[in-house]
Amino acid sequence: MGRGDLSDREWARLEPHLPKSVGRGGRWKSHRRVINGILFRQRTGIPWRDLPTRFGKWKTVHDRHRRWSADGTWERILRAVQADADAEGRIDWSMVSVDSTSCRVHQHATGARTSAARIPGRRSQPVHHRSDEALGRSRGGLTCKIHLVSEGGLRPLAFVITPGQWGDAPQLIPVLERIRVPRPAGGHPRTRPDHLGGDKAHSSRRIRRYLRRRQIKHTIPERRDQRANRRRRGNAGGRPTGFDQTLYKRRNEVERTINELKGCRAVATRFDKRAYVFHGTVAVAALWLWLRS
Repeated sequence: MGRGDLSDREWARLEPHLPKSVGRGGRWKSHRRVINGILFRQRTGIPWRDLPTRFGKWKTVHDRHRRWSADGTWERILRAVQADADAEGRIDWSMVSVDSTSCRVHQHATGARTSAARIPGRRSQPVHHRSDEALGRSRGGLTCKIHLVSEGGLRPLAFVITPGQWGDAPQLIPVLERIRVPRPAGGHPRTRPDHLGGDKAHSSRRIRRYLRRRQIKHTIPERRDQRANRRRRGNAGGRPTGFDQTLYKRRNEVERTINELKGCRAVATRFDKRAYVFHGTVAVAALWLWLRS
């Protein structure tokens, strides 16, 4: 086992959730070696062609990552591992936090073709992808943004990829609605945390109404302009929003989760041209955090 490879304990958690066959009854080969190659690229950020030979052919590793990103396999594996953790009581639902982080886009991640991408080996099945490829422009150049919600154990529950100039508030509801932790014993997946922490960027009437409707308690500071406007309206402005300073200190958990995710250089700097492939890259990084815990 090389440095950064899956340990026996991590592999035992992951193996039951891996797909057993591909296409017309064929079987995947060398799952552990290929996934170790994907993790090596995640950690170092090297080009796929420069993967060490101990992981096998670089194209095999690249194509499997691209295919599993396209057909949602990484997402399904991530949710299955989350379900195992929830069944063991290892998810802290008492307080989750939401935030975003910007990722610089490498020059190799630009110039994607505008025609529909296709899953390797499946010529007739086009892959749905964003027309903007989640690339945004800022003063520093091309960027993209990861919006995520994490639980108290510093592990992501869900995330959304957007262009770098997109705001945080409009993405809070989409990222919360992506929380779906299955229950192995049956029943509806768990989708609702007990409490949510967010910063001033998430302070809006629309977000607070949404959280109240879903019966999610929240700790979000009110912006100064909103507070002044409410006071100016008098009784029509409504009551002040509740705010617990002690609970708000726990919002650093999502910032620490982002720090852990960006320990993967392929996440801190985006090298993937396609948005769906980068989405898979972030999903693998999140899966790695769940396996390590």
